[in-house]
Amino acid sequence: MGDILTLVGKRLGIGLFILLVISVIIFFMVELLPGDIAQAVLGQGATEENLAALRKEMGLDKPAIVRYLEWLGGAVTLDFGNSIVTDERVTTLIGQRFMNTLFLAAYAAVIAVPLAIVLGVLVALLRYTVFDRVANVATLTSISSPEFFLGYILILYFSVNWGMFPAIASLSQNMTLPELLHRTFLPALTLVLVVTAHMMRMTRAAIINLLASPYIEMARLKGTPPWKVIVRHALPNAWAPIINVVALNLAYLITGVVLVEVVFVYPGIGQALVDSVSKRDFPVVQACCLIFAATFILLNLAADVGAILTNPRLRHPK
Repeated sequence: MGDILTLVGKRLGIGLFILLVISVIIFFMVELLPGDIAQAVLGQGATEENLAALRKEMGLDKPAIVRYLEWLGGAVTLDFGNSIVTDERVTTLIGQRFMNTLFLAAYAAVIAVPLAIVLGVLVALLRYTVFDRVANVATLTSISSPEFFLGYILILYFSVNWGMFPAIASLSQNMTLPELLHRTFLPALTLVLVVTAHMMRMTRAAIINLLASPYIEMARLKGTPPWKVIVRHALPNAWAPIINVVALNLAYLITGVVLVEVVFVYPGIGQALVDSVSKRDFPVVQACCLIFAATFILLNLAADVGAILTNPRLRHPK
């Protein structure tokens, strides 16, 4: 148990260091953007006095390193300041949107994870058959297609041609769960098509790699049925790479939804990021980027911990 806690502590320390480096990149990349933030807010007709007053109010008269440390201190306490456009607290502005993104990611994950594992096991059992070849072509096509392209294809058929689901995933507070699931089905399906293909191929590869092991050959020679060889012998030893792939794809579901949310006008944090970039609302942009980075690092940490718990050999690295 002590070895596991030590490894988790090391991974957590590395993750915090990476997040610190990313916060520096996020802040100073925004600083290097051309143009004057105060000028962008007040417009071309602003006077020098108004510009100077706004720069002082926003802290732009301070050195960049001082503003970064103040921003980092606020970010640690989840205080990202106020929006330049609406003067609303950034945490209030993106809080509900982040919950919407988490809901969409969870919706897609509930469908994609079991589907990918079952399909991965099936194509591993039926490898080199017509089913395996068709599945490989379908998954490669899905992985190679951009999310926005898949989204527009789904809108064309499910919304325009067949009228089964709405093309715009607008939400309201008085929606019931069935209405919410129906309205968000197309963006969730878009994410499912992408991540299921990747997880299925990795599951297939992990299972096929283990099927060549001597203990699997021994189980087969004893007359064990193929499904029992997979379920009892191969799958338990394949959980480590599968959990890694699942966790990485869950990270993608949360951090890679920007294009999907824009296509379906879904009120998530990705849509908020795009709107803020177009309006040059830099406090919101910085907060969204940092949240994306922290979520991705946290889920990578979960992938490492899951792999360590399911593979004892990783607890004693050479």
